[in-house]
Amino acid sequence: MESGDNSSTAELMSRYLSSELGYGVPKDGWRICLAHEFKEKRKPFQAKDVSLSNIVEHIGLGVRYLKWWYKKTQIEKKAPFIDMFRAIPLRQIYGAPLGGIGGGTITRGWRGEFCRWQLNPGMYHYKTVIANQFTVCLRRGGQTVYQQVLSVERPPTLQGWNWGYCGEYAFYHALYPRAWTVYPLPGQNVTLTCRQVSPVIPHDYQDSSLPVAVFVWDIENKNDYPLEVSIMLTMVNGSGHKDDKSGGHWNEPFHLEKEGESVSGVLLHHCTTVNPYTLCMAAREQSDREISHQTAFSPKGTCGALWSDLITDGRLDSPTGSNPPTQKGEKVAAALAVGCSVPAQGHNDLEFSLAWDMPNITFGSREREHVRRYTRFFGTKADAAPSLSHYALTHYRLWERSIEEWQRPILQDSSLPSWYKSALFNELYFVVDGGTVWTELPEDSDVSGGLRSEDGGLPAQPAIIKEYGRFAYLEGQEYRMYNTYDVHFYASFALIMLWPKLALSLQYDIAGSVVSCDPTERLHLMSGRNSPVKVKNVVPHDIGDPDDEPWQRVNAYLIHDTADWKDLNLKFVLQVYRDFHLTQDTQYLQDMWPICQAVMESEMKFDTDGDGLIENSGYADQTYDGWTATGPSAYCGGLWLASVCVMCKMARLVNNEAAFQRFRDILDRGSAAFDKLLWNGQYYNYDSSGQDLSNSVMSDQCAGQWFLRASGLGDGQFQAFPKEKICSALKSVFDLNVMSFAGGQMGAVNGMRPEGVPDHSSVQSDEVWIGVVYGLAAIMIHEGMLEEGLRTAEGCYRTVWERLGMAFQTPEAYCEKGIYRSLAYMRPLSIWAMQLALDTSPPRDQGPFPLTFSQWVLRRRG
Repeated sequence: MESGDNSSTAELMSRYLSSELGYGVPKDGWRICLAHEFKEKRKPFQAKDVSLSNIVEHIGLGVRYLKWWYKKTQIEKKAPFIDMFRAIPLRQIYGAPLGGIGGGTITRGWRGEFCRWQLNPGMYHYKTVIANQFTVCLRRGGQTVYQQVLSVERPPTLQGWNWGYCGEYAFYHALYPRAWTVYPLPGQNVTLTCRQVSPVIPHDYQDSSLPVAVFVWDIENKNDYPLEVSIMLTMVNGSGHKDDKSGGHWNEPFHLEKEGESVSGVLLHHCTTVNPYTLCMAAREQSDREISHQTAFSPKGTCGALWSDLITDGRLDSPTGSNPPTQKGEKVAAALAVGCSVPAQGHNDLEFSLAWDMPNITFGSREREHVRRYTRFFGTKADAAPSLSHYALTHYRLWERSIEEWQRPILQDSSLPSWYKSALFNELYFVVDGGTVWTELPEDSDVSGGLRSEDGGLPAQPAIIKEYGRFAYLEGQEYRMYNTYDVHFYASFALIMLWPKLALSLQYDIAGSVVSCDPTERLHLMSGRNSPVKVKNVVPHDIGDPDDEPWQRVNAYLIHDTADWKDLNLKFVLQVYRDFHLTQDTQYLQDMWPICQAVMESEMKFDTDGDGLIENSGYADQTYDGWTATGPSAYCGGLWLASVCVMCKMARLVNNEAAFQRFRDILDRGSAAFDKLLWNGQYYNYDSSGQDLSNSVMSDQCAGQWFLRASGLGDGQFQAFPKEKICSALKSVFDLNVMSFAGGQMGAVNGMRPEGVPDHSSVQSDEVWIGVVYGLAAIMIHEGMLEEGLRTAEGCYRTVWERLGMAFQTPEAYCEKGIYRSLAYMRPLSIWAMQLALDTSPPRDQGPFPLTFSQWVLRRRG
């Protein structure tokens, strides 16, 4: 690993030729020159990458998957929830997404492209719309002296525009939920800084739901004469999808005055049959700003007329009225320009907002309509785009103050390296851009699963869901299942620390699914057996596919029979107590206690020999798919003991002495059996089978202890594992899985042999899972191994963000060479577990700033 904290950042900026640093750009974050080219080009893992030995072992699975895939894609004309034959290729272009939580997202690339779209809930469209651009016009003494599209592209279309901005004279800087692009205009002595702001604000459940973003252009004029400066935003009515040509789309200008503030702009009505929406470009009217527009133009051909319109006088013609609806096969776009004077050696700024209003949504099955969260504040009539724009332009400075207050304790903590600060905030993009939906609970909904409170279940409509809505995010943009629970186990730290009401809402939804059942028989592809979709008292793998009907039909994942998984129930119990520990919500604990008892009872059947420890038969657990284990294993066995430990704690809290004594006895017997069967003097063996690979070193072997520490447990009466053995195991993992893998520069490989070579026994054992590595780093920090924890996590950040060009699409996994798997994945949100560990560990020298992150959280919670 490079010793200097900024060494890789220097590489990303090595082609930057200017000395300009922009206006108000922070020191920490992910920074890259627009001329940078990533040298390493990786390919996605696909079916052809499965080794011959694994093909032989899983030939039945392969045949069944192929048949299912053919039926899904060729007969039903649907997208598979996992497509092993058409993985998304790596495009090293993405930047911070636009928008709040659950209202859909539009992602801008770090070179300025509008290039990834998720307006239809959970369904992604990867298309760069080349006409969506910002253009600058400089005028001096009534004459235009410079007009340039602020894009390094040179497309074959729109040849009437001045393309090809020199990428060596610009850089991008992301510190989510904000991003900056700095353009020192060559030869003009003018620097533009575009600041992108989205309302993603911890502990805020109103503005954080809004589908809006603001662009603030700071203009620095370093000439000895004043300039007139205009910025023009052009947008196509659509997202580059075939629907853009379906006909019936139309644009109109608007003006809205409210509460003493006025905004104006253009509405782009996208009138599809399913999930229609309105895009809105707007600017705030001020006495020293001039706003002009072009309602409609065709984004094909040279588009020279629009260019000439702006270059003539720095403004657009601003026709009144709407354009006629488009004919089938036509596209339509619009433009908005804002201008101001900038004094000699002075500064000024221009503001734009972008909003999209799709208040009522249906998923793929079209069975029922859902209402997005933001409609609680802006209505469901699909006429909110002007009001959203007005609100954004008059409130974004308050958003920024809240964001700065939240981030400041961490950014000013001098004991934390710069890469960590970038990783911590930028990985949060997935909370918004994980196909995320945040909806209101319908009045006729019953989330209890049919088992009501008086019978040991839940209320039909728990108060927290009624007040804060329903939340769901995908396992990954390529693994299209909502709230995949074993992965959420890792990612959930971001929610419970920053939006705890959403975390609890999700838990209530899962709890209702636990007590429900779906006896419908279906084929499970791994075993080839037919079995029920969902059995009672088992946590579902997921709550559904956005191409079907989430919440109504769970377990979209049909590779395995979820009834045989051991880790899902355990992860539910562990999260229940951790969430209570961090929120102190006693009603939540009371509601979840009987559900936890039920799922733990269902786990007891796996303790076949009565030693207090559950055993594996075949697949170790759902997380490490395909890495087989026999008998008790370090991972599942550790989660089991941790779950029993928190059941002891919860039993005490609810004054159930009988339950405490029962689980205390299981914990004592199970801990002894765990040590006897799995401890080898240095670490816990992968499993207890005694087979050739049973002594592999698993990076995630201390996951149970990680959750105990995150829950304030792990010592004294509520201890499941001896501290000295945990520390020894973590040291073994660091020495072997981290430092003996890829020169210690790529994080921790999942499985390592004791002799220091990766375990290649399965598809996933020789992968690095970024989210698992962040969790591993967290338990290292909890156990006093701060330096090792940071070194372990740094390898993943450097690999993903600075070497492989996977910014804002962190994958589930990569191998040492060649391939990666599942771009834009949920699990890396577990980096917030590192922050929890840092915040609850012994004090560090944090520098002069007096307020820690945990103190900020407590202040926000009142």
